[in-house]
Amino acid sequence: MEVSSLAFDAVVLSGGKSSRLGGTPKQSLVFQGQTLLERAVAAAAGAGLTVVVGDTDFLPNRPPVAQPLPAWPATLLTCREEPRFAGPAAAIAAGLEALAAHHTRTGVGGGPPYTLVLACDMPLASQAVAALLDALGASMGRASGGVMACAEDGRAQPLAGFYRTSELTKACKALAARDALVNGSVRALLASLDVQLVTVPAGSTADVDTWDDVAALGIAAGNQHEGQDRHSGGTNVGGNS
Repeated sequence: MEVSSLAFDAVVLSGGKSSRLGGTPKQSLVFQGQTLLERAVAAAAGAGLTVVVGDTDFLPNRPPVAQPLPAWPATLLTCREEPRFAGPAAAIAAGLEALAAHHTRTGVGGGPPYTLVLACDMPLASQAVAALLDALGASMGRASGGVMACAEDGRAQPLAGFYRTSELTKACKALAARDALVNGSVRALLASLDVQLVTVPAGSTADVDTWDDVAALGIAAGNQHEGQDRHSGGTNVGGNS
């Protein structure tokens, strides 16, 4: 099966203790009628396959009614980093393993050449993803490791980027071999990749760490029951959790 050079899978990170939010799960917060986790999955709509790593309690049982159906994956894998709350580097590795296992089971082999890594706490991330995908298409052959979002103030956001799957997998294995994957630095994980920084639309990588961030972005505190009440029907989530 031939895979387009711009084809990609997605790893959506939904872990973390949300300690600066007093333990309120970030993924349960509601922005424009959707939880942040729903929005992150929808932002990865172009992915061939998406895996959510971490807490999936705030995923609906079916596509959000406000979203056009093409924006929601037909198959959504879930998994957990081990141990729990082992950090985003460990979560990325767990997500890659889940994707690779699925591709092996379905006979796709190595899967697509790129993987979108996306944290679930950026409510406007879809704008960043679109800009990154455009840049990836324009930069083929120049940044062999992929593209990473950069805010208007020059700050890089490594948890919004398209990375070459083979290189990202190799980097995860190298970090694991040094026993540095659990609670490891994402920047250390990505250090070996030749990545192009891409300035994305203003605010598209603004993330939620504190209640001040919640207020500034106009986000509401939601809960699992709210999400379940908004959606009904058969399950749309598959994989391991």
